[in-house]
Amino acid sequence: MMRSMTQLRTNLPTDPWRSDRPTSADLAALAMLFNQGRLPDAAARARELAAAFPREPFCRKALCAALLALGRPQDLPEAAKAGAEAAALTPNDPQIHATLGAALAALARPAEAEASLRRALDLQPDFPEALANLGGLLLAGDRPAEAEPPLRRAAELAPNDARMAANLASALTALFRFVEAEAICRRAVDMAPNLPAAHNNLGMALNGQRRFAEAEPCFRRAITLKPGYPEALNNLGNALLELARPTEAEQCLRESLATRPHDAKTLSNLANVLHAQGQLPEAETLYRQAIGLKPQNLSTRSNLLFALSHDSATGPQDYLAEARDFGRVATSAGPAFTSWLHTEAAPVRVGLVSGDLREHPVGHFLEAWLPLVAPAEVEFLAYPTTPDEDALTARLKPHITAWRPIHGLTDAEAATRIHGDAVDILLDLSGHTAGNRLGVFALRPAPVQCAWLGYFASTGVEQMDFLLADAIGVPPDEENRYLERVLRLPDTRLCFAPPRDAPGISALPAATAGHVTFGCHQNPTKIGDATLDLWARALDAVPSARLRLRNRLYGDPTVIRVLVDRLGNHGVDAARVECLPGLDRAAYLADHAHVDIILDTFPYPGGTTTCEALWMGIPTLTLRGGGLLARQGASLLSAAGLPDWIAGTPDEYATRAAAFAADIPALAALRHGLRAHVAASPLFDAPRFARAFTDAMRQMWGGRKA
Repeated sequence: MMRSMTQLRTNLPTDPWRSDRPTSADLAALAMLFNQGRLPDAAARARELAAAFPREPFCRKALCAALLALGRPQDLPEAAKAGAEAAALTPNDPQIHATLGAALAALARPAEAEASLRRALDLQPDFPEALANLGGLLLAGDRPAEAEPPLRRAAELAPNDARMAANLASALTALFRFVEAEAICRRAVDMAPNLPAAHNNLGMALNGQRRFAEAEPCFRRAITLKPGYPEALNNLGNALLELARPTEAEQCLRESLATRPHDAKTLSNLANVLHAQGQLPEAETLYRQAIGLKPQNLSTRSNLLFALSHDSATGPQDYLAEARDFGRVATSAGPAFTSWLHTEAAPVRVGLVSGDLREHPVGHFLEAWLPLVAPAEVEFLAYPTTPDEDALTARLKPHITAWRPIHGLTDAEAATRIHGDAVDILLDLSGHTAGNRLGVFALRPAPVQCAWLGYFASTGVEQMDFLLADAIGVPPDEENRYLERVLRLPDTRLCFAPPRDAPGISALPAATAGHVTFGCHQNPTKIGDATLDLWARALDAVPSARLRLRNRLYGDPTVIRVLVDRLGNHGVDAARVECLPGLDRAAYLADHAHVDIILDTFPYPGGTTTCEALWMGIPTLTLRGGGLLARQGASLLSAAGLPDWIAGTPDEYATRAAAFAADIPALAALRHGLRAHVAASPLFDAPRFARAFTDAMRQMWGGRKA
């Protein structure tokens, strides 16, 4: 985004009778070379004049500007040196300070660059290039709220400059103001149809609105106009992953990384794509490389922890060590609050911090019981971390006292907002998943803070007081895996809302197919070698069985081929495996009619998919592991009243698979009555869970001084 001078002005006085200054003709000729775009010639002539006339600032300003405009990294130190010399000779020339600021920014010296740009604006407040460069610098430093005013003023001063408009839109996108950014970008595209940044930034605004199919052609147009455009390739890769085309996404991100091998954002995004495909070792390596480049980036650290939670090779203490590192970095960002507002007579005020208060597993585990909590006892405030809203959001809102978005705010700003709302207990519903704001929790805006629902391991944040779990998820001998104090709900840590669009229960497919069909609807991310080993054992134990997999990523032939090959390495014949692409929720629920038994994944079991399958009459065979995550399947099936479907070892998993598959009448009977059975269980008993949740809030609040 940094812009060098477009024109050089020769407005410095010269004295033709003095031998220590160049003549006005020399300066005019130098300016003409620059203004004609003959940058190598301008740089060479400026270098000659600067050597000959050490007291002449214009030559150094021209040298700085020409070298900066050439865009060659090897020239940047000389450019900055020339700019600094020019500024020392003429400290009140705003153009010199602006050009020096651009050179320092290109050298990754942001503090010095900001000082130079602000000096230029002190001297000339309405200097469009300096405003644009300051805004770009602030935006690159993750300070979008500060970047918006100078970028907006630059766009106002140059209303016909599409680049200024595109820059402003970039800041608005970073502030989650996607609709406004889209409108500005469309004007920029109209003004300059061949400006790559306008198309790229329009795509980013559309990505932010989850309009990925519309964003794709914007990024492709930007790349056509500017081949190898790393930012557009990076953004296109993100869009393609959301469009369930991970192979293409990986290609784009690798191409972007080839031009910028040390770009932390691209490394992290490529790791995301590899993680989605289950390629955990390389994904973890790339996350660590990105963290090495930007150690303070909490998002990448969260991505690494999320990947480690999928990796059966990561031991609990290894994970906890990484989580502690996250917590140390988060805590170092600023001082935490040490006093809070509270009215003893009021209900307990519980804040929900999440980007998933919508059609999402988190939303599905809130919807049934949250409206049943008595407002006189618990009052909810919501702090959404993304602007995404839908019909489920609309159903939650009437039961929430205040809807206080924190997307677009810094952690400090968000913490101040929450603190000012006198929240008593702040619940994190994300952990280290997308959209989390654990950096806010590190500032302790509430006197009691608790992790729950959307994650299954320690956050690593020492300011997180509690982890809400259940007795099966965290037995006493596993409490040392968590920094948080474990508080157990009586039956289950989760309560699921019955799917609104669920069809009736179908007949058991095996009754007519002549074989049992095992199924799984999990992301390939969860299908590591430990899972493949379990599935291979089950299929060996039931030689006639088939394996039916459905997920949105199975629209990518490469993902299917890789998975089938990996199954083959575990001895599973490809002819027994069927991989199908994703469906909308109603069709996906109806598709359960083709499955007899769900095979769970390990060490990351199903959650929402397990509950949905139960509602559709299909039990899940799960393996109980160690830790809240690996015990999630056991917790859900226990709460659903199906303890026989919980295996303790891989051998037992295979034995149980064979036993269940061998008794078709019993399987059919279970299917027929399963919806009524689970509807009466704690897993779906919303009033019971609402009471348990309320009691837990009272217990946390009452024990805050313990």
